[in-house]
Amino acid sequence: MKAINAIRMGGVDVLPLVEGGKGVSVSTGVTSGHWAAAGGAGTVSVVNADSYDADGRPVPQVYHGRTRRERQDELVEYAIRGGIAQARIAHDLSGGRGRVHANILWEMGGAEQVITGVLEGAPGLIHGVTCGAGMPYRLSDIAARFGIHYYPIVSSARAFSALWKRSFNKTADLLGGVVYEDPWRAGGHNGLSNTEDPQTPEDPLPRVLALRRTMRTFGLHDTPIIMAGGVWWLEEWEDWIDNPDLGPIAFQFGTRPLLTRESPIPDAWKRRLRTLHKGDVFLNRFSPTGFYSSAVNNPFLLELQGRSERQVAYSSEPVGEHTAPYGVGARARQVFMTEADREHVRLWEAEGYTEAMRTPDSTLIFVTKDKAQEILADQVACMGCLSECRFSNWSQRGPGYTNGHKADPRSFCIQKTLQAIAHAHDDGGDAVMDNNLMFGGTNAWRFATDPFYADGFVPTVGQLVDRILTGR
Repeated sequence: MKAINAIRMGGVDVLPLVEGGKGVSVSTGVTSGHWAAAGGAGTVSVVNADSYDADGRPVPQVYHGRTRRERQDELVEYAIRGGIAQARIAHDLSGGRGRVHANILWEMGGAEQVITGVLEGAPGLIHGVTCGAGMPYRLSDIAARFGIHYYPIVSSARAFSALWKRSFNKTADLLGGVVYEDPWRAGGHNGLSNTEDPQTPEDPLPRVLALRRTMRTFGLHDTPIIMAGGVWWLEEWEDWIDNPDLGPIAFQFGTRPLLTRESPIPDAWKRRLRTLHKGDVFLNRFSPTGFYSSAVNNPFLLELQGRSERQVAYSSEPVGEHTAPYGVGARARQVFMTEADREHVRLWEAEGYTEAMRTPDSTLIFVTKDKAQEILADQVACMGCLSECRFSNWSQRGPGYTNGHKADPRSFCIQKTLQAIAHAHDDGGDAVMDNNLMFGGTNAWRFATDPFYADGFVPTVGQLVDRILTGR
């Protein structure tokens, strides 16, 4: 195994090991501070991070605003306070070693307000900003304002080229690195394009080589590329290290830090990670963001699958084969479907899926009465955690703060489920793991087979970094 040597990143020499950012309340000041103390780049997620009361207890994020816009203002304030609190913790724990980065999602609600507020409230504590989930053209402007480095997350050379030509070329000196997040392997939301098959992963090497070639045309020969997604043992990536065609390379670890002593996720989540098998984590299209996301297969995802499977097209007037009438809602407003679909609906109703809900695509889905009430309550309670949400039809930029479409009951409230799973108590924790979204990289099944975790061993962050450096 080749030696893993420090590289120049963000103006200093650090180990080429980066902690992947994970919100909500998963990549904290504790985890990132310890990662930085081990010599790498730790990452604080400021996506609705926890803040604390005078006794050190997390402050519940409760919303009182009457409108979605008012609730988004509250959400932004929670996120700023939480981001500042986590940055302070990370700075203190790092002891001046490594780097501490802040991670935001460009398409999260109030993204620019949040990161600006955190950087203003934590001057000198954050060394760089990592940002993905969209095309963050103004990321470089924010970095320039505060004199820190920035790290865009992209999934292709084409995406980086667009960002560079539109904006990043003006602040090349602050570009600390480019994160290539593999859209088939990384956990959380992924940047698959419409031309890429989610079922057919591509080899990351040609894609990263294309990214480096593009960067070199812009004079970025020595700017590190950070490989994110699917990295577990570095001996499997030995051909990437000191490869002159690739140039400086660092590796990002998002899933592995979940199973450490400092990781704040509930014990039930840590136990679940040890039970996964290959294929238990997969890409799905249920996210209200419109992006694919990589998550653990559980009853939560199965219920979402069921909603989409119990779906029929309808028309408001009898047209073609759509001649079978059906009454929707309490007022039984009549629509028309095919006779074959009407028979499917009879079978679903017999199984208890009696409530029809309209989608933006002129289809109906069928759910239980309790689930319909839950979906409607979640849509009404929307707090604008995304810049635009398909589930609730919120848009922070649209007229009337809507996206102009019907709310989509085939999706879910992502803020609600991520808060629930991050803050679950261990008594009843297994039920919470079953009934909420559990993000993870596609390699999460390797916790069960990697001898490093034998006999229930849970490493500290420092022990994990030391292990990664062995390559094994």
